[in-house]
Amino acid sequence: MDTRERHLRLLTETIEAVNSTLDLQEVLSLVATKVPDALHTDACFVYLYDERADELVLRATHGTAIDEMTRRPRMRPGEGITGTAAAARAPVMLESQAHLDPRFKNFPNLPEDEYESILAVPITTRDGTLEGALNVRTREPRAFSEDEVDLLLAIAAQVAQSIEHAKLYSEAQRRVHELEALARISEAVSESLYLEESLEAIVKTTMDALHASGAALVLDDGRIAWPEGVASTHAIRQPLRWRGRQIGELVADRATAFTEVDRELLASIATHAAVALEHGRAVMRGVLAQEIHHRVKNNLQTVASLLRLQARSADTIDPREALEHSVNRILAIAAVHELLTERRDEDVELADLIDRLRAMLVQGVGGGKDVTSTLEPVLLPGARATALALVFAELLQNALEHGGDRVRVELARRNGDVVLAIADDGSGLGDELPSGTGLSIVRALVHDELRGTLDLQSDGGTRAEVVFPA
Repeated sequence: MDTRERHLRLLTETIEAVNSTLDLQEVLSLVATKVPDALHTDACFVYLYDERADELVLRATHGTAIDEMTRRPRMRPGEGITGTAAAARAPVMLESQAHLDPRFKNFPNLPEDEYESILAVPITTRDGTLEGALNVRTREPRAFSEDEVDLLLAIAAQVAQSIEHAKLYSEAQRRVHELEALARISEAVSESLYLEESLEAIVKTTMDALHASGAALVLDDGRIAWPEGVASTHAIRQPLRWRGRQIGELVADRATAFTEVDRELLASIATHAAVALEHGRAVMRGVLAQEIHHRVKNNLQTVASLLRLQARSADTIDPREALEHSVNRILAIAAVHELLTERRDEDVELADLIDRLRAMLVQGVGGGKDVTSTLEPVLLPGARATALALVFAELLQNALEHGGDRVRVELARRNGDVVLAIADDGSGLGDELPSGTGLSIVRALVHDELRGTLDLQSDGGTRAEVVFPA
């Protein structure tokens, strides 16, 4: 009667201990500590069943430090003495020399062969669902009584319920963590009108939610957007999908392997990332369309102004020549837009622009003249590049029509300024400075749009030099 009362008291204390927390690892550690006290054994090993891997994984011990193990012991149901108890859903007891039993499974980092006896029982729920298994060991031979077996089975049954509750709690915590991460992403996406700000928030939230050492968004054109942190041993890639097509990937790295739960969380983040990416692109497309319409309107107004200026000119001009000049001005503007489209940027590489215009004008009015160029790389915003293209077209066309046989084009930087020069080996300007519609256009564009100066020199030919701030 005293033994049964002691067992009942120990069972009550063990149940109270394992029900005092919802943390799964703490539950298993309490079981490994309390059970040896209840049964006066030297060791206790608690295994948790991993349903996905169909393995029993050692999660808690009393008598051996699990944290010092290089690899946690694991076995399938039916392997080893403990695995046999789990598979049979019934206790297995050996009084002595348990390590000599043919069912014994040896783990190099788990010194179970120093124990003589073993009592292993399954951890199952009321409906028979396997949650794990546990065993108790003694260094001296020992036959466990029927009451002790019943006590260990009763403890295991209660532990199964505690494991279920702890799993539910862990899943709830995971969902809360996931929802918090997704809420942060949604907030960042809804508050920001700028695509890169949204992408930055997604990457940083991904690192925080997955405890990753690094993360990045890889867009469908191969460009890596907002890489954060550093790459590590393990990496996962989650496609970003929008209306059935892949528009990028979300990548995360860390030193430890990613679990299935991590993959599910990354998939949820990736869904929000795809929405944010497409939303940001839609906004950018709207802004870009508005900008394009604005530029087209401005350029059409420029063309109209040039045509009006030419129409009001007092000079006698051949209509065919006037029309040709107007065509070249429109083509100069078109060349700027062509470069902007190719670069997908707001800046134009002037060397490319000038080279294209040179080839176009030489083919049209060059008449077999020798045109050479020395062009340094210079970037200029689209609006100013349009003005420079018109200036260059007028000056080069004038040199080709009225200059000598050789024309030289130079583009360089000098003391923080951009210098564009067109020189020919013709007869020069003479005593009077030239005038006319073309030169009036050049002077107006250089002064008003480029905020620069135009200098005309005549020394064995004509040299027109435009200088403006870079």
